[in-house]
Amino acid sequence: MKGAMADYKIVNADDAQDHYAGSDVPGEFRRLTDLLGAEQVAVTLIRVPPHSDFEQGTGHYHDEIEEIYIVARGTLTFRAGDDVHRVSAPAAVRVAPKTPRSHRNEGDEPVEIWAISKQLGRQDATKIDDFWEASPDAAQNRG
Repeated sequence: MKGAMADYKIVNADDAQDHYAGSDVPGEFRRLTDLLGAEQVAVTLIRVPPHSDFEQGTGHYHDEIEEIYIVARGTLTFRAGDDVHRVSAPAAVRVAPKTPRSHRNEGDEPVEIWAISKQLGRQDATKIDDFWEASPDAAQNRG
């Protein structure tokens, strides 16, 4: 079936560019949306090494986007608004638009998160500096 290939696409997440490679940010941030040719859904793989603060004390929110974070591996320390939770795989977290959020890995195992949301085709995130205190259990930089 020659035409069937246009109806789906299989992508290895490690083939997506790691947007944090060569930076001081601990972990990986791999957007798969374009590689997949997705028109309605945005998909990002986030890997956070043990004892690492992926967002380095910052947070963010989206004006319009509801996000689903699927914790596929490890235990994530997740902050939404003023609430902080430890979320262990397998789990999913839904965060509404405008809700400030951030995450870090304070544990001994790597964390793997899939962030899934509506595909807007434009930037919708606002960064929040100094969102939460540095964790003694999560380094702020690669190393």
